[in-house]
Amino acid sequence: MSSMQREDSVAGKSGADRPDRRLAQPFSGWSHERMSASVDKFLDDSGLGDYEKYIRRGAFLAQSKAAFADGRERADRLKLKDSEREYLDLENSPRKIDKFRQPWRLYALVGVCSLGAAVQGWDETAVNGAQIYYTDALGLRGHDGWLGLVNSAPYLCCAFSCWLNYPLNRLLDRRGVIFVTCLISSITCLGQAFPQTWQQLFVARFLLGLGIGPKSATIPIYAAEAAPANIRGALVMMWQMWTAFGIMCGYIAGVVLADVRDGMDPEICNLAANNLLSSRCSLNWRLMLASPMILPLVVVAYVYTLPESPRWLLMKARKGNKKKYEEAFLALCKLRYTKLQAGRDIFLIDHLLEGEDEIMKQQRPFSELFTLGRNRRALIASVITMFLQQFCGVNVTAYYSSTILKDHAHYSDRSSLLISMGFGIINFLFAIPAIWTIDSFGRRNLLLATFPFMALFQIVMVIAFALPNTSPAQHVLVILGMYLFGVAYSPGEGPVPFVYSAESMPLYNRDWGMGIVTSINWFWNFFISITWPRFSSAFTVSGAFGWYAAWCVVGWFLILFLVPETKDLTLEELDQVFEGSTREHVAHGKRQVEWFVGRFLLRRKGGKRPVFLEKGDPEEVFDVRGEVGYVEGWEMR
Repeated sequence: MSSMQREDSVAGKSGADRPDRRLAQPFSGWSHERMSASVDKFLDDSGLGDYEKYIRRGAFLAQSKAAFADGRERADRLKLKDSEREYLDLENSPRKIDKFRQPWRLYALVGVCSLGAAVQGWDETAVNGAQIYYTDALGLRGHDGWLGLVNSAPYLCCAFSCWLNYPLNRLLDRRGVIFVTCLISSITCLGQAFPQTWQQLFVARFLLGLGIGPKSATIPIYAAEAAPANIRGALVMMWQMWTAFGIMCGYIAGVVLADVRDGMDPEICNLAANNLLSSRCSLNWRLMLASPMILPLVVVAYVYTLPESPRWLLMKARKGNKKKYEEAFLALCKLRYTKLQAGRDIFLIDHLLEGEDEIMKQQRPFSELFTLGRNRRALIASVITMFLQQFCGVNVTAYYSSTILKDHAHYSDRSSLLISMGFGIINFLFAIPAIWTIDSFGRRNLLLATFPFMALFQIVMVIAFALPNTSPAQHVLVILGMYLFGVAYSPGEGPVPFVYSAESMPLYNRDWGMGIVTSINWFWNFFISITWPRFSSAFTVSGAFGWYAAWCVVGWFLILFLVPETKDLTLEELDQVFEGSTREHVAHGKRQVEWFVGRFLLRRKGGKRPVFLEKGDPEEVFDVRGEVGYVEGWEMR
């Protein structure tokens, strides 16, 4: 049997002929001859003949990390230089810290993306302290509906502006979208400093959503497309962590600017609107709302000093702009240590894009999000994590903590701002451990471990606000419940939703899926923001926190039964996880509960921990030399 015939028989056995399987294991079973022919075709199509020695060797490296192990080089032209071998060894080092040894240009890109994330967080919490003062200045006291509308205006816009992400990226590229949206953020933050009526403030804040929505969808994609595979997960996680940093900055700005002509001097100000709206009486809240405007200007100044997304450049090259092939290769050379690594990645990315194009022709990615069981279950799981990020109640604290503490716990203005700042600091600091735990402990396990504590600490808030006002017990419990809720939220439901949603969707409809779940996240963000003032009045603050505590309990069961684990799984393995029926996922969740109760409550030993996907018999494949090898098979248990 010829090597090509053997490849075909193995492909039929393993399912490698399926387009989505080829994306998971793109060169599985390919012989040396087939790889060489594919490289020749790519060089001819791209016009990158000047870089052939890097691309040809890189192609074999893309097929197997062991392609150039000692004794396996096929010819002198395929041998590695000492510097190339050094950096490849870093990629495969067992020491986790080694994978973070990357070129400075990549970290410059990560830094700018992190600042862009911080811009979003700062935009969100600038209103927290400012509303203590503009509620009276703009005549919103007693008008809960209008106050909620003003506070939620950016998120109403985001629910729709996220859908502009696709056409904006087609028109402006990744860097262009980041440039324009950060510029909009800066201008609209400045615009928030000048309104004379609440309607004007609403318009300024609504337009701010044009800067938040598309940016929130583009920056994580830009960072992920530029990063090497071995640190991609950590960089996607950076989005939420630096958003938490921006949230903390918003709280700090509120404390720092609170005493700037706060309008409390009766000799200067009275209840006349013209005095309350003068700079001498309302400069503090205007500066709070304008405070995020500087950070996006830093992103605007530096984003075009960075290379464009190589994957995006290749997508444009495949549509006819052949010059983009060289731009993509040179961009990868700036983001990788060696040209060999750049050659490997450009060949691999181009092959994956070709596979995606084939799937797009054969299937309908948008409709199949809802009709294909595998995709539908991934979408449902992602929507659950996004929905619960809002309905756990965290943004009630993020947006309204200062007014809640002032109006219902009777703290002073400054004390309310200081306590809120403490929550922001906790939110950032306790997001940092998730950089390691999200890959080691797991996404689903983090959620299951933290949601019970989130419910418990929301109940502490329920008890606190049910106590008599100004009592010492109330003050202690309010701070304790708020801070411990932040401790539980930050390493779990904080970073998991965006990471989970990005990886659970198959490559060929990831853009569609992320657009849907991001829009859902912003819609419920808007819903929480606009309803809280009236909701807390109708239910009382204690009852409202009880409502969100109940959702934390409901959320735990939704995660247990409908959100599978995704850590340490390739695309092919994720396909098998989500192809399992909903009934199988529910049964697996029940087995996990039974095992946990037996093991830790009833102290029964010897029971095997339930695993949804286990290794089965290995499947036969062929390595880069056409010789027989094996990869692990997987099966549901």
